[in-house]
Amino acid sequence: MVMFLFLNAVPTPSSTLEDSGFTEIPLGCQALFVPRVLICCADPASLLPQISASKAASNTAKTHLNAQQAVQCDLVMTTVGLPSWLPRGAASDFHPTPPLLPLARLLNLLLPPLPLDFFFSSLLVSHTRFKHPICDFHVHQKPYHKPFTTVKMGKEDKTHLNVVVIGHVDSGKSTTTGHLIYQCGGIDKRTIEKFEKEAAELGKGSFKYAWVLDKLKAERERGITIDIALWKFETPRYYVTVIDAPGHRDFIKNMITGTSQADCAILIIAAGTGEFEAGISKDGQTREHALLAYTLGVKNLIVAINKMDTTKWSEARYQEIIKETSSFIKKVGYNPKAVAFVPISGFNGDNMLTPSTNCPWYKGWEREIKSGKLSGKTLLEAIDSIEPPKRPVDKPLRLPLQDVYKIGGIGTVPVGRIETGVIKPGMVVTFAPSNVTTEVKSVEMHHEQLSEGQPGDNVGFNVKNVSVKDIRRGNVAGDSKNDPPQGAASFTAQVIVLNHPGQVGAGYAPVLDCHTAHIACKFAEIQEKIDRRTGKATEAAPKFIKSGDSAIVKMVPSKPMCVEAFTDYPPLGRFAVRDMRQTVAVGVIKAVEKSTGAAGKVTKSAAKAAKK
Repeated sequence: MVMFLFLNAVPTPSSTLEDSGFTEIPLGCQALFVPRVLICCADPASLLPQISASKAASNTAKTHLNAQQAVQCDLVMTTVGLPSWLPRGAASDFHPTPPLLPLARLLNLLLPPLPLDFFFSSLLVSHTRFKHPICDFHVHQKPYHKPFTTVKMGKEDKTHLNVVVIGHVDSGKSTTTGHLIYQCGGIDKRTIEKFEKEAAELGKGSFKYAWVLDKLKAERERGITIDIALWKFETPRYYVTVIDAPGHRDFIKNMITGTSQADCAILIIAAGTGEFEAGISKDGQTREHALLAYTLGVKNLIVAINKMDTTKWSEARYQEIIKETSSFIKKVGYNPKAVAFVPISGFNGDNMLTPSTNCPWYKGWEREIKSGKLSGKTLLEAIDSIEPPKRPVDKPLRLPLQDVYKIGGIGTVPVGRIETGVIKPGMVVTFAPSNVTTEVKSVEMHHEQLSEGQPGDNVGFNVKNVSVKDIRRGNVAGDSKNDPPQGAASFTAQVIVLNHPGQVGAGYAPVLDCHTAHIACKFAEIQEKIDRRTGKATEAAPKFIKSGDSAIVKMVPSKPMCVEAFTDYPPLGRFAVRDMRQTVAVGVIKAVEKSTGAAGKVTKSAAKAAKK
């Protein structure tokens, strides 16, 4: 359902958009998570026929949107009369020219978090919008002028950094991330106040920052993060995409999908008495998340010790937590000396962007890298100290799909992070293991069209003549002309058993999490047991392996799956083994036996593009 709301407000030089009541409905929609607000600027006289013909919609605008109406909305359209201080002319001839920039800036000051498009026409134009945290696509029926976006975030001169926020349930991940985004200007004060009011009404006043990220209704009512949320902000050095991963054990699969896309992990640890201990206990998620982050190839780790205000900023508690945490992250594989430890209050904002006066004993964090030592005081400085990730641009394209969307008037839009290679409009891509080949029509990231998507970019791309039933999460896109991806009939991997109560033998079939795929795989044959440190074989063809053992295992997926050897494509060659709702083993793929499936679907656009 698309709901059109007409709000015929005409601000004058003596009034502001706020006075006109213009902000009320869009802000209400934003708080209720209506996907998009479109500002349609036109000459008021030209809108009269549409307004009179749409009285029902017009009347809706005069009342407050209730939650039920807003949840049904795919789009909210408001129309604003051109202010008298703007130059007049044929309304349909308006382009986003410099005289219109004051309006753009004013709207942007009032409503920074809203995805605003300025659209100038004497006609109301059919305009549908798909809104996703990392990409969006739009379609118009003529006549139209291309909309422009008001917010640009220095993408050209800054490196992209993907940061995942992990940790035990209720450690404060969403609150810390939401506050960081708010302090970095990713969302405005008015919206935070709106969230605070809603949270208080549900008796969850401390959740106001978390709601920046927890958009799903079920999450907001339970107060936990279910899906992975993507948001963006800037640091002095990086253009950061933040992935807030769930800490609840029920949602570990979603957490793995988020972590597999990250360059750096921020491990949030709650300092409260009992909270820290619960997180690092055998059943806690702190250890498991750190282990998964390392296994999935997240080389950089920052530890934020949160809720320090609940310990009255106790230095003794801080040092105790650092000692314990250093010990277990070292066992996982991280070097504690290369990790920044930052004491913070995610809710109050201490040590996030500026040093806090609440902990005079805290002299700052220090971490060692190959080129020397780095130091700082805040969480933002710790993020900025991460070495720029090396992007494998020269390798063939590998893009594991995180999701696939169907958009009215557009078609199919797969979404995911580019691991290796580049993706461009016009490229013919093959999806494995579904074996579908088609042409890429356009590529977008953070609401901007790209001429080329590079490794590390979270992109959405439009493909024609492909149904959402043809491809799904866990599929991998690659260049059809350059080492296209294929399904795996079987693969050989080095597996380390971490935490299994019994013995593991041939026939064991747990779920494997590799990139964004989550598929049951059978241990077909345990070929040899090996020494974890030297890699040398210690026993040939053992019947069983147990916790602490490392072995070379032949594995067979229960459903079609696309994986690669770690040496060729590292992000597609690491996996975690889950069973009994916990991670029981991790592994690295040594070799893959590709499946020679039947010829797959090749779309007309792909066949046409191939002839060029």
